[in-house]
Amino acid sequence: MKNILILGANGRVAKIVNQRLQTEDDVHLTLFLRNATRITVDDAEQETVIQGDVNNAAQLDTAMNGQDVVYANLAGNMEQMAANIVSAMLRHHIRQLIWITGSGLYHETPEPFGSWVEKAVGHEAKEDTRRAARIIEESSLNYTIIRAAYMTNDTEISYELTQKGEPFKGTTVSRSSIADLVIKAINTPLPYSRTSLGIAKPGTEHSLPRTR
Repeated sequence: MKNILILGANGRVAKIVNQRLQTEDDVHLTLFLRNATRITVDDAEQETVIQGDVNNAAQLDTAMNGQDVVYANLAGNMEQMAANIVSAMLRHHIRQLIWITGSGLYHETPEPFGSWVEKAVGHEAKEDTRRAARIIEESSLNYTIIRAAYMTNDTEISYELTQKGEPFKGTTVSRSSIADLVIKAINTPLPYSRTSLGIAKPGTEHSLPRTR
């Protein structure tokens, strides 16, 4: 039995991951979010819901107890949350962290998409995500950082990956594709250990995202 903690369980990618993992017999999911009423439990034996805040050390410790994998799908003060999560994982001797963030962590995104991302997210917010990534990468955890292009609600699973140090490819990616990569990292962690992966749909590099 693999125990998986999903931080930010009400997020749209997290919900897809949750639905897919529920089809597997050998996992138990702990769903951690600020407002537990937003989550409907389908199988009480397979899912546990914890209402809490990643910035509350006691609540985070409760959620971490007995976990094998931590998957973080968060928004907010990313630097502080990364520091809290890494510290809690080390206290509980949990090794595997999957962390979702956006492209541009290393200024690896070609123009004009690089400037588009920086403007759309905001420079200070991007700097916050960069500091968070450094905390994770400087830790001893077996992390997988997933740097996503602009996310869409398309249901297709179509993506290509780039490694840290390579130019980012593409401008959009479906949440279903990101969820697929998360599932792969959970089920076969070794190839994804201590990696920072860019993810985008092939063939989208020549167009900027259409925002609603």
